[in-house]
Amino acid sequence: MILFVSDLHLSAQAPGVTRLFLDFLAGRARAAAELYVLGDLFEAWPGDDCIDDPDDRYNAGIVAALRELSDAGVALSVMRGNRDFLLGDDFATRSGARLLPDPYVLSLPAWQFVLAHGDALCTDDREYQTFRLQVRDPAWRAAFLAKPLAERKAIAAALRQQSENSKRDKAQYQMDLNAGATEDFLREHGYATFIHGHTHRPATHDHIVDGIHVERWVLADWHDDRGECLCWNGETLTREALKG
Repeated sequence: MILFVSDLHLSAQAPGVTRLFLDFLAGRARAAAELYVLGDLFEAWPGDDCIDDPDDRYNAGIVAALRELSDAGVALSVMRGNRDFLLGDDFATRSGARLLPDPYVLSLPAWQFVLAHGDALCTDDREYQTFRLQVRDPAWRAAFLAKPLAERKAIAAALRQQSENSKRDKAQYQMDLNAGATEDFLREHGYATFIHGHTHRPATHDHIVDGIHVERWVLADWHDDRGECLCWNGETLTREALKG
């Protein structure tokens, strides 16, 4: 059994989501062979050294819980999202996770999936795409990570606020996947079933690309009182509600 989740946006300011996720790791997830987290596990990630921040042990607790899951034999894979794009090798080593490229093709005996966070296909939001390109530049990342942790945390908080303010000014279509870009993506990846998050609009979409039917499953974001995982049992995908 393989489970997929995304968009938990974990932070110390969201204790309900945190409890729900920790319960999931200690319970439902232990029955799976693999767990895929497709971006935005954290609301913000200013660098792997935040795990050892003496003033904030929150991230250390989440990393320890992930390690317990991977030590229990569940293969853990994590994809960076638009909020936690600075997850790095130290996080992977300490959590026991494998960091995935975006996109990632998951080939199984019975089926093939293509996994992504989803933000790269929101091409109508040109302002965000410019920002996305900037923060994934190695030189920008190196310069940012060279700043003191406290300064990086302050910048991350300001960027989150700016993002929330920007959402109110954007049309709904700008924050969803572009139809043409999505069709090109499905074609490029061999019409594989597409699983992604980012948009916070859980749904299952049917695409006809070059006469071929392709499913696109959008993962749900998590809230204080509810979450969701997608389950592959070797034959079918199903949504499973998680209650707080």
